[in-house]
Amino acid sequence: MDALLSILHAHAPADLALIALVFVLAGLVKGVVGPGLPTLAVGLLGMMMAPREAAALLVVPSLVTNVWQLAAGPSAWALARRLWPMLAGIAAGTLLGGMLLPAGAAADAVAALGGALMMYAAAGLANFALHVPPSGERAASPVVGLVTGAVTAATGVFVIPAVPYLLGLKLERQMGPDALAQALGLAFTTSTIALVASLLLAGQFQMQAAGLSFAALVPALAGMMLGQRIRGRIRPALFRRCFFIGLFALGLYLLLRPFIG
Repeated sequence: MDALLSILHAHAPADLALIALVFVLAGLVKGVVGPGLPTLAVGLLGMMMAPREAAALLVVPSLVTNVWQLAAGPSAWALARRLWPMLAGIAAGTLLGGMLLPAGAAADAVAALGGALMMYAAAGLANFALHVPPSGERAASPVVGLVTGAVTAATGVFVIPAVPYLLGLKLERQMGPDALAQALGLAFTTSTIALVASLLLAGQFQMQAAGLSFAALVPALAGMMLGQRIRGRIRPALFRRCFFIGLFALGLYLLLRPFIG
């Protein structure tokens, strides 16, 4: 506790307040619509710091909330056996991407983060539905995993192309209504663990980042519980649309920021 307090005291109160607000908002989105905490948190933090620095703060809240999501159903082991090629690809892509990422490429990483957010938001606004035939799953899974891992290493965002791919598998029809949420939790948990390993190898997940990440868990969980409480009082479809519009605007800003100063 004393170590955590000393880490918090090393930062300006205004910076800590902004970080806490980011995680409350990201947790609220996750509580209402499911996926969203890592994407929104990294996007908003990307306005203040490099994407991999933002991803380091995300580690503990993302891991805890996604393990929570993964545990909310009976199909975790069956999903892990089915999706292991994608999960292995995510781990390999994240580690290789982190090792190959050029040093000093912060501006490019911010632009890449903006592009990834815009792609995810555009797919959500267009209700893009990918169809993955059973015959193509074996070949597609490791490729999707590798690409998702590479994007994760560069931007800290776990969703492209893993989320459209998992939606395209129609898991809820085959394995029950909780299967998609569990599959997303499994993919995001794998991405988070692989990202921790990548950051550790690069020396970017040190005591200060770890302490802030633990501290960010409290506002993230508070936001998530608030989102779960208000979920039944709002129209989820309208909330999702507003979320994707805001995410697209944020991505556009991050994409253009390195070029407009």
